[in-house]
Amino acid sequence: MDLQLASKVAIVTGASRGIGRSIAQTLAAEGMKVTLVARTRGQLEELAGSIPTSSLVQAVDLRTPESPGAVVAATMERFGQVDLLVNNAGATKRGDFFDLTDMDWADGFALKFFGAMRSCRAAWAHLMATRGSIVNIAGIGGRIGTADFTIGGTVNAAVLNLTKALADRGIRDGVRVNAINPGGVATERLQARVRSFATEQGVAPEKAEREMSQAFGVARFGEPVEIARVVAFLASPQAAYCHGAIVDVDGGQTRTL
Repeated sequence: MDLQLASKVAIVTGASRGIGRSIAQTLAAEGMKVTLVARTRGQLEELAGSIPTSSLVQAVDLRTPESPGAVVAATMERFGQVDLLVNNAGATKRGDFFDLTDMDWADGFALKFFGAMRSCRAAWAHLMATRGSIVNIAGIGGRIGTADFTIGGTVNAAVLNLTKALADRGIRDGVRVNAINPGGVATERLQARVRSFATEQGVAPEKAEREMSQAFGVARFGEPVEIARVVAFLASPQAAYCHGAIVDVDGGQTRTL
């Protein structure tokens, strides 16, 4: 299937590793020029050198209010257009609700929610000009509450509501807005949890991964590229009728309607 993305321009936040890195690689493989956004310049520059299309490195902290606008401005200066914004940046702290501080909550919202919201606001007019799209990477925690993921679940739920609200606005403005809820994906962060579980249980990492995936109710954990492929599809004209959609890519973990 030709996704018709060649020569278009994407901004990908949280691009230095994990899902974001795979998204950037997949979009570049489809011919998109990519602005790579994260806090770690070295990792971004290494990624930029490995992809086949033009790229722009933006090593910024999206928790800073002016950073999203600066990223969009730099993208326009370099490429002259924005066709896709992928809001992927943002990790939130796990833990017992009563051990999480106000600062933990503020930090969780600062990057994943406010960074995404400000990026949408900054890019919106340019996306109108190209009739482009936004894909927000949230997470199944926004639909399924769990005791040790109160910050992440609440932030993800906010991102999902923002997706629906901006999709409503996008009908008028010609900007498609969708979201993806990844489940357990084999990123560095999840692998660290697997290693910790293996140590606690005194088992091999392979067995720990099987036991953890079974506890999640899935056959296996996902791979970052499996999320990236859905991003590429949602960004493409092939998905022109997908608008305000929230897509669970979780191996069947989410069993609610």
